[in-house]
Amino acid sequence: MNFPLYIAKRYVRSKSTQNAVNIINFITFLVIVIGSAALFIVLSAFAGLKTFSLSFTESFDPQLKALPVAGKTFTLSPEQEEKLHAIEGLAFFSKELEEKVSLEHRGKNHIAHIKGVDSNYTKVTAVDSTLYMGDWTVNDTQVVSGLGIANILGVTINQFRSPMQIYAFKPGKGSISQNMNTSTLYNQIPMVIGGVYAVEADLDNKYVFADLRLTQALLEKDSLQISGINFKMDDGVEPSTVRSEIQAILGSGVELKNRQQLNSTLYKMLNTENVATYLIFTLVLIIALFNVVGAIIMMILDKQQNSKTLYSLGTTIKELQRIYFVQGVLVTGFGGLIGVLIGVLIVWSQLAFGWLKITPSLAYPVKFEFINIAIVLATIIVLGIIASKIASSRINKKLVDL
Repeated sequence: MNFPLYIAKRYVRSKSTQNAVNIINFITFLVIVIGSAALFIVLSAFAGLKTFSLSFTESFDPQLKALPVAGKTFTLSPEQEEKLHAIEGLAFFSKELEEKVSLEHRGKNHIAHIKGVDSNYTKVTAVDSTLYMGDWTVNDTQVVSGLGIANILGVTINQFRSPMQIYAFKPGKGSISQNMNTSTLYNQIPMVIGGVYAVEADLDNKYVFADLRLTQALLEKDSLQISGINFKMDDGVEPSTVRSEIQAILGSGVELKNRQQLNSTLYKMLNTENVATYLIFTLVLIIALFNVVGAIIMMILDKQQNSKTLYSLGTTIKELQRIYFVQGVLVTGFGGLIGVLIGVLIVWSQLAFGWLKITPSLAYPVKFEFINIAIVLATIIVLGIIASKIASSRINKKLVDL
């Protein structure tokens, strides 16, 4: 049997004759349990928050999107469309044309983006699942707008007697003079809102979805000019498997971006927040684990007579150091394990019952991930090893000399 491990386990189970030492040991163990549980809960909460935040992008952004390298638009020929249809693993693709426009209704104005889309758009994105009222009606007379736009303009669905006006500047060059007729600078079209979507404030204030051909006519673009192509793969097919084939068809003037690249700023922000939170809690644990150092030193002093006896029976200084080192590792490891189990139960209860809510109808998002268990246990064990090593190094020949 491993002698240091055997003695260390006996020391962990035994109580000191001094109540102060027992209280310090209990507080140390409790700090480890609470710290590890808190770290796991926070990591699970941030994982849930990340998934919740990215779920908005999944409604609006496709698996893969083609965008012009330079300028706002590019041309997609019928021959290129036929080649895209022939790609194995590509389920659907949808063309779009996006531009900034001015919206007006009964004297109220708002700057937004019109996005002309074809009939395949709802097949490559889940934007129709975000409808707040009405339905996905995109045709020659009706559009779908965000809830924020509808509130700003004071317009609701199916107002055929008082449609919303959309103004788009005409393409061209030159300067605007005072003597010019301003009505010649833009194209105007009345549209009725057939549906309203609601996702989050920025997106709700940004987009009006219209028919692609109508948008091309409003912006004075020909039928081949678009600003993007949205792609959806067959089930089980990764975008990377068909990316090179799509790129070869579209040419070097077009770049392809996946969902993460389209929202790179959001991904970086969420990952940075996750790392920062982990580092802050790790710093708290480092401070808390100073209790482990103090508790082991108190144990060394409390067991000084036992150490002298073991030393006189032939135990070396290194073996004595190893006894208290193993004791510290056992306490931190066991405390970390119990803390993680408590954290898992709390996270599971939130997933099952949603007792903590952001709104009366929306539970705070959490996500259970095994990687978080590994991160917490690894952090606790590493910090426990360091703390135990520091404390056990206090054992020296002077301490055990009779």
